[in-house]
Amino acid sequence: MKIAIVGSGISGLTAAHLLYREHDITLFEAADRVGAQAHTMNVSLDGRDYAIDVGFAVFSDQTCPNFSALLDRLGVPFRPTENSYSVHDRASGLEYKGSNLNTLFAQRSNLFRLPFWTMLREIRRFNRESLDDHANKRIAAQVTLGEYLRLGGYGERFIDHYIVPMGGATWSMSRRQLLQTPLECFIRLFESLGLLSAGQDRRWYVVDGGSRACINPLTRAFGQRIRLNCPVFEVLRDRLGVTVLSPLGAERFDKIVFACHSDQALRLISQPSRAETDILGALRYVAGEVVLHTDTGLLPTRLRAWASWNYRLGDTPAQPASVTCNVSRLQGLDAPETFLVSLNQAEAINPARVLGRYSYAQPRHDLQGLAAQKRANELRGANHSYFCGAYWGSGLHQDGVISAMQVANALQMGTATAGLTERNVSTAGAVRAPESADSHKRIPHQES
Repeated sequence: MKIAIVGSGISGLTAAHLLYREHDITLFEAADRVGAQAHTMNVSLDGRDYAIDVGFAVFSDQTCPNFSALLDRLGVPFRPTENSYSVHDRASGLEYKGSNLNTLFAQRSNLFRLPFWTMLREIRRFNRESLDDHANKRIAAQVTLGEYLRLGGYGERFIDHYIVPMGGATWSMSRRQLLQTPLECFIRLFESLGLLSAGQDRRWYVVDGGSRACINPLTRAFGQRIRLNCPVFEVLRDRLGVTVLSPLGAERFDKIVFACHSDQALRLISQPSRAETDILGALRYVAGEVVLHTDTGLLPTRLRAWASWNYRLGDTPAQPASVTCNVSRLQGLDAPETFLVSLNQAEAINPARVLGRYSYAQPRHDLQGLAAQKRANELRGANHSYFCGAYWGSGLHQDGVISAMQVANALQMGTATAGLTERNVSTAGAVRAPESADSHKRIPHQES
């Protein structure tokens, strides 16, 4: 078949990788590069070059088995890292890092503060009770995180200094948005991050050389079929197939895979169906401004509290999440400056320390979106169209890979997915790919 793929993020590239052997694919990308959030920048400092990830950065082979298996299959090396979190409250001065006792009490006065100890007890209670309530179906699908916390009698210190920073740092949400998130989505996210499994050692990795190191191996076989700087203007569908309008004119295809954001896909479709309008329209995104810089003033004041992800509490419930990724720590970079990537804190950064500015969008998780995710099968193949993206799950690269596998399976490409086996599937309506003996074979970690 002749298949058009729109978008070159992890979902589009994985779909192309699984489809190109048996089909005539064409991948349309509006930007001048592929990879979307697999975005690595070159930075020169004191005569040395550094590869800095400003988008996707870290993953776990335990909660992202499909993404890990894809890297294995491509021979892309990845190495261990520390995926730690810290919290800094500008109003109260509270600071802590949740790695060990020394960092948890980086601010030594917390040893003598009863509210801090109460927060730690409530963390243990939430981890235990939320998993149990969810597993035993005691929680209705429409219950939000905020409602569950209120009914459970959890304190404001626990909510503001733990739940909001942990969720907000990953989803780029404000306090208000996060507490309106369905509890089901939040538990799914926390399980993916290993935050609900007390005592379980979660292994975390970064791609050696930055996330861009996986792009060439992934696209090498079909690189000539990728069109950069070629946005799709409109998609027309009829009984026999699909017409794609782009700067190159009108082209006919048998099928089309929308691997762009859900809202982008909906805008491209001429005469979308009622199901497409309802489902894709309910899967919304949250935009965020990202700055690459070296201003360590955005990190906690105590060096012991410096973590891979550093959350600063906002002044109002509606203020966007403010988080700084310590890329030097996460990627293990030995440099004279500390490379940082901050979200929604542009005004607080010393302009002389700014190295680059970018914009990304993350899926927004709400009750409408949760209901839409559960209707994914309604869109798979209707009107010659398929939709894949991390928005069908928790917004992680794992979810993007799974949704691309589902598209490949729906197009009867089961043999192409050998070596990529679905586990811990969080996407609704998952189609299981065939098992392979070497699906999760490890490769040696190479130090840079």
